[in-house]
Amino acid sequence: MGERMGDTEREAAAAVDAELIVRWHRGEDRAATLLVDRHAQALARFAASQGEREGVEELVQDTFIRAFQALDSFRADSSLRTWLFTICKRLILDRKRADRRQQGKVELEEGHAVVNFDALDGLVADETAARVRGAMEQLSPLQREVFTLRVTEGMAYGDIAEVVGSTEGACRVHYHNAMRAVKEYLSDDD
Repeated sequence: MGERMGDTEREAAAAVDAELIVRWHRGEDRAATLLVDRHAQALARFAASQGEREGVEELVQDTFIRAFQALDSFRADSSLRTWLFTICKRLILDRKRADRRQQGKVELEEGHAVVNFDALDGLVADETAARVRGAMEQLSPLQREVFTLRVTEGMAYGDIAEVVGSTEGACRVHYHNAMRAVKEYLSDDD
């Protein structure tokens, strides 16, 4: 599981990103490559945790394309990483809407979505991964998203709130409820 970043690490990461953005604005192409290198894997893990199985690499590329197209408007009200996760989430939602329209399926309520978490396979032992996947399938999509961003990406609640379009307090509640549900599921499975 990803480690949570403290304030000092978050500030240092934001400073590096800010410097790379300045260098990119000056025309240094290498800065764009470094920004992609810094954030691509986390975006891919996030996309996989949201049920994306095919085209994750394309989704990450599209996230960066949109980000670089709009980088002049990035105000740094949040971290670059949070902004990238927000763009990625919107692209995932757009993709899911397009898939539903294409397939002519009715949108299911939150509690009906079932998603496997292939991103966890490399993080924990196979047996544990299967149990955790089973537990996470029981979560609502919002709980799953908050849980993933907190546990796997180590994001702060304020940043998670920006990504999911909620409040920090609500994200804390969703995380707490998700953690309780996962623990209960895992203890019932023994």
